[in-house]
Amino acid sequence: MSGKKKKRKKHRAFWLFVKLQFILFLVVVAGVAYSLFGSYGKDVQAMKDKAYRTVRDSTEETFRGSQTSIVYASDKSVIATMKSEKESYYLPIEEIPTEAITAMVSIEDKKFYRHNGVDYRALLRAGISMLKHGRITQGGSTITMQLARNVFISQERTWQRKVEEMFLAWNLEEAYTKDQIMEFYMNNIYFGNGYYGLQSASRGYFNSDANELSLSQLAFLCAIPNNPTLYDPVTSMENTLARRDRILENMRKDGKISKTDYAAAVVEPIVLERPSEPGKNDYVETYAYYCAARALMEKENFHFLYQFDSEEQRRDYEERYSSLYEACLRKLYYGGYRIYTSVDLTLQDQLQTSINERLEEFTDVNEEGVYTMQAAAVCIDNGSGHVKAIVGGRSQGLAGYTLNRAYQSYRQPGSVIKPLIVYTPAFERNYTPETIVVDEPIEDGPQNANGRYLGALTVREAVERSTNTVAWKLYEELTPARGLSFLEEMNFSRLDKEDYRPATSLGGFTNGVSPLEIAAAYAALENDGMYRMPTCIERILDADGNEIYVGTQTEKQIYRQNAARMMTDVLTGVLKKGTGKGLGLKDIPCAGKTGTTNENKDGWFVGYTRYYTTSVWVGYDMPKAMDGLTGSTYPGLIWQSFMTQAHEGVDPLDFLPYAKLPEESLQKEEDKEIGQEELWEDAVEEPEENGAQQPQENEVQQLQENEVQQPQSP
Repeated sequence: MSGKKKKRKKHRAFWLFVKLQFILFLVVVAGVAYSLFGSYGKDVQAMKDKAYRTVRDSTEETFRGSQTSIVYASDKSVIATMKSEKESYYLPIEEIPTEAITAMVSIEDKKFYRHNGVDYRALLRAGISMLKHGRITQGGSTITMQLARNVFISQERTWQRKVEEMFLAWNLEEAYTKDQIMEFYMNNIYFGNGYYGLQSASRGYFNSDANELSLSQLAFLCAIPNNPTLYDPVTSMENTLARRDRILENMRKDGKISKTDYAAAVVEPIVLERPSEPGKNDYVETYAYYCAARALMEKENFHFLYQFDSEEQRRDYEERYSSLYEACLRKLYYGGYRIYTSVDLTLQDQLQTSINERLEEFTDVNEEGVYTMQAAAVCIDNGSGHVKAIVGGRSQGLAGYTLNRAYQSYRQPGSVIKPLIVYTPAFERNYTPETIVVDEPIEDGPQNANGRYLGALTVREAVERSTNTVAWKLYEELTPARGLSFLEEMNFSRLDKEDYRPATSLGGFTNGVSPLEIAAAYAALENDGMYRMPTCIERILDADGNEIYVGTQTEKQIYRQNAARMMTDVLTGVLKKGTGKGLGLKDIPCAGKTGTTNENKDGWFVGYTRYYTTSVWVGYDMPKAMDGLTGSTYPGLIWQSFMTQAHEGVDPLDFLPYAKLPEESLQKEEDKEIGQEELWEDAVEEPEENGAQQPQENEVQQLQENEVQQPQSP
C-alpha cells in the first residue's frame, strides 16, 4: 500500500512539473508577443498593411523577373554579366522532381502542407532567442516566409524583418496555392555560385536537367540553400555531403523513401560535372563578386570583424555575415548593377600566363581533374591600393567557378612574415639596418640546417640571409603579442590564440595567411607604413545609374614611416645578394622577400616596386614536400616574369630614402673593424660578373638552408 502512495506522489509531482513548464511557456509566449507587438503597435500595423498591398499587387511574373548586372574592367571592357538564368530555367511544379520537393520539406519545413504560412512553435524558439540575445539569432522561417524574404525583403535578421515575413507569408498563403508557393520557392532559392532555382543548379553542378538527377543528387542540391557559403560544393564538399545524408535520413524517417533507397543514396558518390563557360574570367569574376557583395554589406553598415574573443562570438559573427553576404550577392545577380573594378585584364593575363608556364611540367591531377601542384598570386597598384590582377590557380578550362586560392586559401607563410612582425617593428624600437645582432645557437629555438652560425652581423645581413635565430630573438624581445598586433591591424583573418608564441616569427601559424593578405601588408611597407584594405571595387551604380558606392581607400597607419622605409631599403638587398639574388628587375628598383616552409611544402615570393606589389604562393593543395621548391625558385621566377612584363615602358622610380640615425652613419666603419665584410664573403660565394638573372642553384640552396628550418611547436 505504501508503494502505491509513493507512485501517486511521484505522479502528482510529475504533473505539477508539467503544469509549471506550461505556465512558463505561456509567460514566454506573452513576453514574445509583447516584445513584437505590444510596444510597436503602429509599426506593426504599417507592416501588416504593406504586406497586404505587396502580395495583392503581385502576379506569377513577380517570381520570375530579374535584371542583369555588369562587371567592368579598368578600361571599361566587360569582365562578366551577372545574369540570373531563372527566367529561361524556370520549372513549373509538374516538372520539379517529387524527390526534390520532399527533400526540401523534410529539412526546411516539415509542416509546410499543414500550416498557414507560419510555424508558431519554430517562431517561438526564435522569439526566445531574440529575448535572450537582443536580436534574432536563429531561424523559425517556413518555406513561405523564406520565399517572402527572397522576393520581397532583405535577409537582415531583425524582429521587424521577421514580422514582415509573417505578414507576407499569411497573405501569400491566401493568394496562392501550396503548389504555387512551392513552385515559386524552388525557382527562387539560391544554390550558390550564381545558381538560382533547382534547374539552374542542376545544370550548373551536374550539367543535367533536374528530372535526370538521382535521389542522392537531388538531396545533395537541396543541402545547399540553407547556407550557400557553408555548403558550397566547390569549396566545402564534405559539408554538403554531410547535410545531404541528414536530408536522406529525414526522408527515411518521414516514410518518404524506403530503407533500400536510403542505403543506396547515402553511398552514391557525388561528382560535379560543370558545363563549360566560354570567355569566363574565373578568378577575376569570383573576386569581383566577393568584393562587390562586401561593398553592399558596407553600405548596409555591417561591421566587419577579424579577431574574436571567443568561439561563440566567432560563430555568431559568421552566421550574421553569411546571411547578409548571401542577401547582397543575390542583389548583385538580380539588381541590374553596374560594377566598375580596378582589374587590368592585360596584367591579369600576364600573371596567369606566368603561373601556367612556370608550372607546366607538373601534370598530375586529383580525382576532380584539378592539377595537384598549384599557385596563387595577387598584384596591387601601389598608387591606389586597389587590386589590379588576382589569380587563384592554374588555368585548366574547367567548367564553372573553381577555388580562388588567392583569397580563399590560407597557407603557412614561412619567412615572408618576418618583415611584417619582426623587423619593421624592430626598426620602430631604435634598431637600424646596421645594428649589430648575433647569429648563435638558441636553446629550444630554431637551428640552422648546416650547423653553422655567423656570429655578429647586421640586421640588414640577417634579413638578406633570412637568418632564423636573429628573427627569433628579436621577436621574443618584441613579444609575440606586439608582433602579431601589426597583423591584427591589417585584418589578417585566421589568427589563432595559439599563434602568440615565438614560432610564428618564422611563419609557424595555426591556420596561415592568404596571398591577398600578404600582398596588402607588403603594399603598406611601400606606402610608408599606411595600410589600405585590398579591394577591386572602384564604384557601383544601381539600375537607374545612381552612384550608390564609391571605393575610396581609407589609409591606416600601421608602421612608422621611417621604419617602413628602412625595411624597404633592406629588402632591396635581398634581391641583390640575399636569398632572392638574381630575381630583380632590370633598371627598375625593387624590394622583395622569399619564404619557404618546413619540408619545402610552401614557397613564397613577395616583392614590390614603386608601381606594384605582387605576392606569389606555390605548393600542393594538400600540403606535401616538394624537392626544389623554395621561395626563390618557382615563386620567385613567376614573380620576376610577371613583374618584368608589368613594368615594360615605365620610368624607373627609386624608393624614398629613410632618415639615418646619428649612430647608424658610424656603423659601417665599426662593421669593418669586426670583420663583417670578410664573414659575408666566406658565407656567400659571389656570382660571376656575367651571371644570368636567375639565381645560381648552389648559392640559393645555401642561402635557403637557414630559412626553412623551424623548431617544433613548443
